[in-house]
Amino acid sequence: MKKAGKPIHATAKGVAPVKAHVMTDAAESFFVRSGERARRLDRAEKLPAQITVVFEDPADLVRVLSVERVRVLRHVRRRPAPVSKLAGELKRDRQGVRRDVNLLESLGLLTTREEPNPGHGRRRIVEPLAEKYQLIAMI
Repeated sequence: MKKAGKPIHATAKGVAPVKAHVMTDAAESFFVRSGERARRLDRAEKLPAQITVVFEDPADLVRVLSVERVRVLRHVRRRPAPVSKLAGELKRDRQGVRRDVNLLESLGLLTTREEPNPGHGRRRIVEPLAEKYQLIAMI
């Protein structure tokens, strides 16, 4: 099994994204889209706030966005939650959820923040980075 390639990110800085796109596409198409975005920026056009994660190989996308990871994204989109509570509500092992959260955070699809947990130290709150996630697969 081939290790998943590192996805390519494109985000609007300083603005909370409204939509996240997770897709498969060739590297050449990425450069075409990036060139068009650069031309729009040169014309001082406002770009929509969005996150784009592109996988060159559809198998990598399927491997990274497993059913359980999609459940994590759906759940935190409705309501941010600590990792331990998220694991309980999803009826999953806390370490498995933590690994999934770490991977999704490294892809830029969600974020975590720490806050005090009275009497228990600190806890990690998992939050979405987008209001809507869109999956696009081109084979």
